[in-house]
Amino acid sequence: MGKSSHDADIGANCKKYGVPFYGASFVPRNALRSAETESKREDEVVGDGSNYVVFAGGGGEGRSGIPNALVISLFDSASNSLSDQPVNKFGLDDELPYRMAVHPGGEGVICSLPKSCRWFEWEASKKDDEFTLNLKQSEKVLYELEHIGQQLAVTFSHDGSLLAVGGEDGKLRAFKWPSMEATIDIPDAHGSVKNLDFSPDGKFLVSVGSGGPGRVWDTSSSTNKASLPKENDEVFGFCKFSHDSLNNEVLYVTAMRDRGGSIVKWNTTTWKRISSKYVVRDPISAFNVSDDGRFLAIGTIQGDIFILNASNLRVQSVVKKAHLGLVTALAFSQDSRALASASLDSSARVTQIKETKNNGFNISVILLLILLAAALYYAKTEGYLLL
Repeated sequence: MGKSSHDADIGANCKKYGVPFYGASFVPRNALRSAETESKREDEVVGDGSNYVVFAGGGGEGRSGIPNALVISLFDSASNSLSDQPVNKFGLDDELPYRMAVHPGGEGVICSLPKSCRWFEWEASKKDDEFTLNLKQSEKVLYELEHIGQQLAVTFSHDGSLLAVGGEDGKLRAFKWPSMEATIDIPDAHGSVKNLDFSPDGKFLVSVGSGGPGRVWDTSSSTNKASLPKENDEVFGFCKFSHDSLNNEVLYVTAMRDRGGSIVKWNTTTWKRISSKYVVRDPISAFNVSDDGRFLAIGTIQGDIFILNASNLRVQSVVKKAHLGLVTALAFSQDSRALASASLDSSARVTQIKETKNNGFNISVILLLILLAAALYYAKTEGYLLL
């Protein structure tokens, strides 16, 4: 297994902000451009090596005394540290942001609240001659997502032109963004929808949920393109499109069985299984794939984080007890060099991903030496080599 880190390694890159978190995401760099003022350029809003990270969560209704909020923090890669205090903390009164999706174009953030989904926009503010990134509630009301009940999944397509939400009631909806023109409206896609993801070109939407197989939907015709059957006692949890080293599109689905958590890899042309790889004994509570397709990340109910190499699905590194509570969300940075994670223990963390040495050259040299040795041995036995 890969290199392991332990509790003693937790330092400035892990902070507690007083909010049990359910969502995490790096803020796209272009969000800074959308929030900048006329007098400041993007590189003056935030310095090189720094990244804004947004977290969402809370304690639910006000009786708990725990706030519901969107929290923005600043991560500095040079010092490997998160800001001690949030850069911005936007309170949501009694409404818990249970799920969150950041628009890839930098326009804003959509949150799934107990009864509706709400849209928030970025804005820059100046304090002590320094600019910071904040959130504000948008004037844009998503009427199509008002009073629809708790949505357990919310996601944008890669280019930000489509939005999909999946409900606790099993209903699946997809819309063109930002017009909110409906493209998919399936009342009983699953018993309840757990997770969603768009294919890179936006032609397909995959969904997994309670009961039955995973399903692939054609976004243009709103039809069920394929089913992803389970084997034995599998329970699907998360789904994510990506691409392999040959730039072939693939689909990953996490599956739990009695023996633990696995990653199932699917062909996106035939919709057949390619492989299944057992990863961890503990139940998987969070999953994500880097934008460049090189890394997969798994979070467990024990607070551990596993980072896998996508080329062979082998564990590259493990952060034991990255959080004291279960991991609720994982998100890679745009350059795939860092992984943000969140937990119910109110902690937020960013783990930098170290490059592993490529042993391909060494293996090639060893194989070449073996072939040369075999050739020399053959030459000696045949009497062609003079000693």
